[in-house]
Amino acid sequence: MTLLAGDPTTQLAFSVYENSGVFAVLLGSGLSRSAEIPTGWEITLDLVRRVATAQGVEEQPEWAKWYREKTGQEPNYSLLLEEIASSPDERRAILHRYIEPNEQDREEGRKIPTKAHHAIAQLVRAGYVRVIVTTNFDRLMENALREQGIEPTVVASADALAGAEPLTHSQCYMLKLHGDYKDARILNTDQELSAYPESYNGLLDRIFDEHGLIICGWSGEWDHALRAAFLRAPNRRYPVYWAARGTLGAGAVELATHRAARIVPITGADEFFQSLQQRVETLEQTQRQNPVSVELLVYSTKRYLTKPEHRIQLDELFTQETERLLTRLDGDDFTPQGSWSQNAFRSRVQLYESVTEPLARMVGILGRWGDGSEFILTIDVLRALHNHAGKIGSGLSVFLNLRSYPAVLVFTAYGIGLTKARRWKELHQLFSATLAMGNSGPQRVVSTLFLWAWAGGEQQLWQNLEEMNDRKTPLSDHLLEITTEWKASFVGVDANFELLFERFETLGSLASFEDHDETQLEEAAKSTAAHNGVLAWMPIGRVGWHRQSAQILLQELQNEAFIVELLESGYAKNSRRFLELFVQNFKGHTNRMHW
Repeated sequence: MTLLAGDPTTQLAFSVYENSGVFAVLLGSGLSRSAEIPTGWEITLDLVRRVATAQGVEEQPEWAKWYREKTGQEPNYSLLLEEIASSPDERRAILHRYIEPNEQDREEGRKIPTKAHHAIAQLVRAGYVRVIVTTNFDRLMENALREQGIEPTVVASADALAGAEPLTHSQCYMLKLHGDYKDARILNTDQELSAYPESYNGLLDRIFDEHGLIICGWSGEWDHALRAAFLRAPNRRYPVYWAARGTLGAGAVELATHRAARIVPITGADEFFQSLQQRVETLEQTQRQNPVSVELLVYSTKRYLTKPEHRIQLDELFTQETERLLTRLDGDDFTPQGSWSQNAFRSRVQLYESVTEPLARMVGILGRWGDGSEFILTIDVLRALHNHAGKIGSGLSVFLNLRSYPAVLVFTAYGIGLTKARRWKELHQLFSATLAMGNSGPQRVVSTLFLWAWAGGEQQLWQNLEEMNDRKTPLSDHLLEITTEWKASFVGVDANFELLFERFETLGSLASFEDHDETQLEEAAKSTAAHNGVLAWMPIGRVGWHRQSAQILLQELQNEAFIVELLESGYAKNSRRFLELFVQNFKGHTNRMHW
């Protein structure tokens, strides 16, 4: 017996986790059953009851049996709808009462998103699922997604498909094959369901060819056009998992056999999707270091740092953690080979952050409470991470550049710690320390790991992160988010951590500006109108558009006491005039970047 024998849900969880964004879900009416939205069969029997009652028929224990005896036929959803309502508008009105929750429904928890809908939405938010295909008219799935902060691209008609965001660009693409219950163009009858528009067929062919599939709540017996699309798909590059209560019907067995689907026995959609989501989350967490061990490393760093006699233990602690991180970075999760996708980028960024977090928080402590003796240790750590990143020279350029992201995180955490402690001299030394850059010779840290001076810091790339698509400084904004999560270890209570972060980045811009020649800057200053106030290029973070912080930091840069501190610490080439030119350049950049 194998380890996963009899446990297809865990097998599926591994597939979903290891192939983030590859699986699509196909949802049928069974998914909404626990929300007490009736299935097509239940609606059919209720329509039989309502028509018969209107004709004076007494209540029957089995309406399906009564209908067979009365008509000699099986109750048929499509035929009943066609007979009762002759137009799509009438059919939509009939369905509305079965789907739309009233006040009492909401109070009693009916016709609202189920646990299954919420679990799927969480998988979408985490980037594991990007495509949802459904035969349902209701909006439970959309509502669950919006509760997670996701606005799906919803296609419920051929017209909507023509104007929809492309499949590859959407965080969540939702194809409602039979339409939306508030749209008169819903598909109900056998005739309406016999064939899809060609645009639908093309999209379905692509989804079934390029994605794995998780099926739940769909019988596979009806929906003739969907069955045809399923049978057209020859490709089996990714698996199909069919979650089913009981045994599959003959029509579903035909489809499952055609795609070599793996059957997942379930007791209900809620239990299945909740279990799947929780197992995927567990797999994700196993890739992160134990939070208890992280806190132990943070505590040990603080304890060793306070006593000079523990310097050896401190050095050994950092050596061990750096070696652990380097070993982890050699794993298959970080190979630069592979193809680009937004979800792959998001997942890799998140994984880099999770494995680097312990070392970054430890280094932040050195910056905040160190006495200068820790500086060489920190630079050695940075150089080790940076050199390791450059050992592999072939692969996808995005992933190759991202290999030095751990060095960026460690550099940022140490710099913020130094900024909090107002250790301006050591902060300037950090910016000015050199890193080996192969044939190009050594380069300063600020010219290698700071904002878009870093090879991996391209603006358009970092706009692929969630909620960063319209940001002017997505990398800076994201680094603020990450260090905000870590700051308790090395910043403590700070009334305005955002301003502290932006102060660090502003001083980084000043250190970067030092690459320019003062004489040339003076020449540029004579024609500032031609340059719109910008004298020279320099990387600048979120303070460039965050006007309130920019005003505060500009006041600091023109404060006499702070000017003296900066110049004595080596900034601005120890030149007051050079600092004035930086302030002018800073203003020019902020004027251009302001929203």
